[in-house]
Amino acid sequence: MVDQSERGVPITSAGELEAIVGTPLPRTANKARARLHDVDRAWLAAAPIAFVATSDDHGALDVSPKGDPAGFVTVLDDTTIALPERPGNRRADGFHNILRNPHVGLIFVIPGRGDTLRINGRATIVRDAPFLDGMVVRGHRPALAVLVDIDEVFFHCSKAFLRSKAWQPETWTPDAAPRRAVIAQAVERQDESLDALDEYYGPRYAEGIYG
Repeated sequence: MVDQSERGVPITSAGELEAIVGTPLPRTANKARARLHDVDRAWLAAAPIAFVATSDDHGALDVSPKGDPAGFVTVLDDTTIALPERPGNRRADGFHNILRNPHVGLIFVIPGRGDTLRINGRATIVRDAPFLDGMVVRGHRPALAVLVDIDEVFFHCSKAFLRSKAWQPETWTPDAAPRRAVIAQAVERQDESLDALDEYYGPRYAEGIYG
């Protein structure tokens, strides 16, 4: 464990924090809206990926990526959206959190864009909803969806993407970390050979992502 002297000085009050980072301009402090605007709908129609943050009733957190072809989010009305659930590893960490604490935070990303759309609200896991028929991809109709009642929606600036240069291909170094098969053997599937794992995570992996 890191020694306390190496952890830095903790900030323990809003006053201390604001003395360092300052306070937002009124237009920034008040930019959250309670309903979707047409520009929000356009963004949701173009976004192929979202990150969904959830928390259980003890504050334990989870952030999960959700992705599909652009426009995978269904807008039911100005205050309600739905995200399809696709086959995964069956841990369903976010779903278990939602059952205990409905509050969720979502960031919707359009590749190549630095700005993002943020939605905070309250989630419900639903099945047998009529809108699921419109979420079919590769013949797969989701059994479940996350229905989000919007509390606030707003756009987030591009500074993080600009600083990271995340969308500049010349900065990409996908081989800087071990490949997926090596990671799996190191921490998840130690009893399997690298050859078997390379085959599992190879080109055929993408063929089974919808079931």
